[in-house]
Amino acid sequence: MGAQIVKGKLIAQSVYAELGADIAELIQRTGRRPVLVSIYIGSNPAIEVYIRSMNRIARGLGIEYRWYHLPDNAQEAEVLRRLEQLNQDPEVTGVIIQLPLPEHLRRSVLVNHIAPQKDVDGTHPENVGAAVTGEIRVGSCTALAVMRLLDATGIAMEGKEAVIVGHSELVGKPLSLMLVDRLATVTICHIATAQRGLLAEHVRRAEVLVVAVGSPAVIKGDWVRPGATVIDVGINQIGSHLVGDVEFDTARERAAFITPVPGGVGPVTVSMLMNNTVNAFRTQVGHLSEAARPVDAAS
Repeated sequence: MGAQIVKGKLIAQSVYAELGADIAELIQRTGRRPVLVSIYIGSNPAIEVYIRSMNRIARGLGIEYRWYHLPDNAQEAEVLRRLEQLNQDPEVTGVIIQLPLPEHLRRSVLVNHIAPQKDVDGTHPENVGAAVTGEIRVGSCTALAVMRLLDATGIAMEGKEAVIVGHSELVGKPLSLMLVDRLATVTICHIATAQRGLLAEHVRRAEVLVVAVGSPAVIKGDWVRPGATVIDVGINQIGSHLVGDVEFDTARERAAFITPVPGGVGPVTVSMLMNNTVNAFRTQVGHLSEAARPVDAAS
């Protein structure tokens, strides 16, 4: 029979339906609208397609979307100055830096310079640290997308053997914390796991398998445990086609649920970015309201 395909586009549409009503209410109540800003450095046609897509989605929801394009030779100090301007601009709700960056720029330095309350990508150390204590304010968009996809399957995570292949700061590490909060038993695999020849062994044990490596078909379909839930975060260009990190056709015959590439994690990740932006806006407007509230003389 084969696995049930978990369609990210449908899940993203449900998120947007929820957000549309929330944003309309916030705009009516505050007289302001969320403003999302992208910093794009260099020249990358794929990023430009993504920016146009985000602009369309954001504006459809009532979020103002702006982007700043800096040349490939932009120096770190110049980017930091622009980020500081955005940090200080009270109109700006959230700031994201489009990846990949030119080689001379350090992602960690730039991301760390975004004000935590405006880090709607959820990658600032302060926001990542909040996840350690289970107090996520703005989480990693991709990790949140994976959790939303898992929720769509209806499978409880408690006690499940969850294996994450890939230990990046954007996906593997924050996702492991989210799964632990759901009381899953979590294993993280990485390059050293593969070098020891143990990757297939760990994958075969996974009831929940999440792969975020960026290497086409690195996970063989016959490694997948029968009845497993497979979330494929990878997206790789092979000729004119996009494929994931999992050998899809074979894995589909063994899994209970599996995400496609494209059309799986990607659309939900964008919806989580919009959700983070709305959450950040709600928090910022709340703080402004508190700051403007008169002091009770009797207190």
